[in-house]
Amino acid sequence: MVKPSRSYRVFQGVNGVVLTLVVLVTLYPFVNILARSFSGERQIRAGEVTLLPKGFNLTTYEIVFQDSMFWRNYGNTVLYTVVATAVAMVLTTCYAYVLSKKNLKGRGVLVGIAVFTMFFTGGLIPNYILVTSLGLKNSVWAIALPNAISVFNLLVMKAFFENLPAELEEAAQIDGLSTYGTLLRIVLPLSKAVMATMVLFYSVSFWNSWFSAFLYMDRTDLMPVTVYLRNLIQGATGGGNAGAGTEQLSQVGANIQSVTIVLTALPILCVYPFVQRYFVSGVMLGAVKG
Repeated sequence: MVKPSRSYRVFQGVNGVVLTLVVLVTLYPFVNILARSFSGERQIRAGEVTLLPKGFNLTTYEIVFQDSMFWRNYGNTVLYTVVATAVAMVLTTCYAYVLSKKNLKGRGVLVGIAVFTMFFTGGLIPNYILVTSLGLKNSVWAIALPNAISVFNLLVMKAFFENLPAELEEAAQIDGLSTYGTLLRIVLPLSKAVMATMVLFYSVSFWNSWFSAFLYMDRTDLMPVTVYLRNLIQGATGGGNAGAGTEQLSQVGANIQSVTIVLTALPILCVYPFVQRYFVSGVMLGAVKG
């Protein structure tokens, strides 16, 4: 075994130090937000909270958790995220698979249509009129359908499909598989990395989204938790003052934003470790030709 050179060992040491500093800088805001969410208002305003809570306080969490509307809106968020992600994955996968066929007639036009939407949109008012005229308001489809395809995700998945060996599909066709059979039984099982990456991208996007629901939902009980927490920051519970009042919120105003961030980010942080092993390979395989 060849002994590493001195310069290589120095490089490894410097690289390790730099990466450690990057990890610490990245983690500090998360740890600080978590500490602030459990700290007292006076300590936060005084700037005493860094990595550990000061003046331990659970008042804000109690205010949120005691409101039944919070759990209703949280359930809505889970429903919207699951349905919208499923719709987005089906449409994006089908569109990307079609675009990956270089012998497809009109392929350039279809790619151009997709890329065009990255730079030009119909605008807020026309979109609102369209969704309203289709009768999609106050339904999950108002969130899922207008944002069903991300062009960036589409292009990454298209590039991934293009890198798959053409011989596999040719062999499948010889064995009698149809186009749909080839996609379901050959292509998708080989695309777990990019599929997991796209699921992560879409689910994070839909989970954190609040404006679509704020725009298209008229009933409070249909709102996602992001809108609930937005209203909470502004001094309302989003549930017709079913839980905490303005007086209670004024007592915890200094850490309510931290609580909001923790409650919103927690589910995604719990899911990410299960799909992160696919993340790098999924993006790289879909973005690098050769």
